[in-house]
Amino acid sequence: MPLVNLSVLLRAAEEGGYAIGGFNIQNLEMLQAVARAAAEEGSPVVLQFNPANIRYIGMEYAAALGLVAARLARVPVAVHLDHGADFAQAAAAVRAGFTSLMYDGTPFPLDQNIAVTQRVCELAHAVGVAVEGELGQMGGVEEGVFVAEGLGTMTDPDEAVRYAAETGVDALAVAVGNQHGTSVERLDMERLSAIRAAVGLPIVIHGGSGLPDEVIREAVQRGVRKFNVATQLNQGFLEGFLRVAHERPGETNPRAPLEAGRDGVVAAVRAKMRVFGSSGRA
Repeated sequence: MPLVNLSVLLRAAEEGGYAIGGFNIQNLEMLQAVARAAAEEGSPVVLQFNPANIRYIGMEYAAALGLVAARLARVPVAVHLDHGADFAQAAAAVRAGFTSLMYDGTPFPLDQNIAVTQRVCELAHAVGVAVEGELGQMGGVEEGVFVAEGLGTMTDPDEAVRYAAETGVDALAVAVGNQHGTSVERLDMERLSAIRAAVGLPIVIHGGSGLPDEVIREAVQRGVRKFNVATQLNQGFLEGFLRVAHERPGETNPRAPLEAGRDGVVAAVRAKMRVFGSSGRA
């Protein structure tokens, strides 16, 4: 299947009424796990790397891993920079071969967020790379990503209209009660619907690990077309890895715990794809 940009996956998700998963990758085993889960579920997928992943793996290595996985995949794959920190990092991702990217201007005032996002879109769109923007500030915990104090600041629908019109982003990540890395029992669904109606763009929810399945399904019905998942994958990997490491204290080869960690990620990703409704959509 072809390597695609995020917009291609989002258009198909919009037509089909489902969401796709953007799964954050920490290492080779997690990459293999996400790719395997996508193949087994017959689901399109976004392989993504946030700034902490990029620091650990390296921009060029991350792009190479994602592009190889896409070339070998039997499903549509986008390789995505998550929470790009600045224009320079966005440009580096484009040069490395990422097919979509996110610029996170939420730490800055609205005018600055719009100005830099607009520059990122101009650069990316010139070479066929899609751009996800973000408006509103999320709380919670995620390494390498800006998080606001407390519950953060929810996305304002009127500001979202201006942001979407002036930047030209292809998708909008919003803050509607979702949190990085923590469990959230509900979202502000009325606000979510108001934003979607106002901007007419595919909506992205970050912090997809801790949301109940029924909340995810309702958000999909209201226009969310991408969920980001990181913490649940990390947990699945560590549970498998540590279990085998504990069972084999004298083991000198790391492959067995790494394989167990990989299997844990496969299970987590497949479960999410079924809730998102992307299984069988490739």
